[in-house]
Amino acid sequence: MLTTSQKKALELQVEACYQQAECFFDRAFPRPSVLFTQRGKIAGTAHLQKNLLKFHPILYQENQQAFLTDVVPHEVAHLLVYQIHGRTAPHGLEWQMMMNKVMQRSPERTHQFDISSVQGKTFAYQCQCQQHQLSIRRHNKASKGTIYLCTACKKPLQPLNPNKPRLNINL
Repeated sequence: MLTTSQKKALELQVEACYQQAECFFDRAFPRPSVLFTQRGKIAGTAHLQKNLLKFHPILYQENQQAFLTDVVPHEVAHLLVYQIHGRTAPHGLEWQMMMNKVMQRSPERTHQFDISSVQGKTFAYQCQCQQHQLSIRRHNKASKGTIYLCTACKKPLQPLNPNKPRLNINL
């Protein structure tokens, strides 16, 4: 559970990012709502049309400084790009410019946080070249017939569970 001061620190960083953008563009921007309800392995998300930022409370607690210096500007940049340019490629040139010139941060698309504390149960699958770990959601979909292919060898993933029969699919 996040403390009030942890939440306040992140909200102050959101405000600092907006003030930086307002100085750069010489215009005002509407402030977003900030929630600490992000789930899964994602550090944060920007909901463009709702002007909403969601942050993962556990990943924030475990990586506070990186959240404040990298994740917050990353997500704020998404909202600012949408407010200036409308819908664009999520990590396209407009967003990269916003990160470089306005936020003065490197435009990294993903975080490198240890996610072991938030990663759910995984299930082992095998293709022809390697072993894969599927989330419970993907495992359940595979159990109902969805076929996942390895991005390297392009062969179907098969469960590595001796108690369940393997799918025999010839492509």
